[in-house]
Amino acid sequence: MKKSIAIDMDQVLADFYSKLRVTYNENFGTNFTDEEFLRTTQRDLPREDAKKLFDLLNEPDYFRDLKVLDEDAIEVIQDLQEHYEIFIATAAMDVPGSFTAKYEWLMEHLPFIKTQNIVFCGNKAVIHTDYLIDDSPRQLTAFKGTGILYSMPYNRSEEGFMRVHNWKEIKEYFIKQMEIV
Repeated sequence: MKKSIAIDMDQVLADFYSKLRVTYNENFGTNFTDEEFLRTTQRDLPREDAKKLFDLLNEPDYFRDLKVLDEDAIEVIQDLQEHYEIFIATAAMDVPGSFTAKYEWLMEHLPFIKTQNIVFCGNKAVIHTDYLIDDSPRQLTAFKGTGILYSMPYNRSEEGFMRVHNWKEIKEYFIKQMEIV
């Protein structure tokens, strides 16, 4: 029986923050660079602005045109799929309007993933795979298996998780795991 890996979508596979930065700058009169915007996931917005941003994210096609975060991701996932059962686990409940666009994005970029292996959820504690690759320490803390933190500027200070910086490192890690067995 193959071991299993769950992979988060936003900021692990898809470059959500680049588009969010543009949306934020256009709608709130700021001019954050990508690096500045990635330093934190929290913004001090008045309630009405926070609602406006949430409404923009819930537009049916908002997540559809995100760029792939790391050009190696697709190839590495295809390679890993030969030895592991791969799941995509995205916290779509945070933005309920994103379901269709996220599904279409996954079908375009990862058509080899079985549709039954795409999980739209909130708290990833419900995911019972052997590994979870995620940029959110909150999700990894709730997860019961081995959590792997995908490094981002906003999670730099987090400790207690195996950390990877790109998809080549992910491939190396899982090749070593196969050698151990």
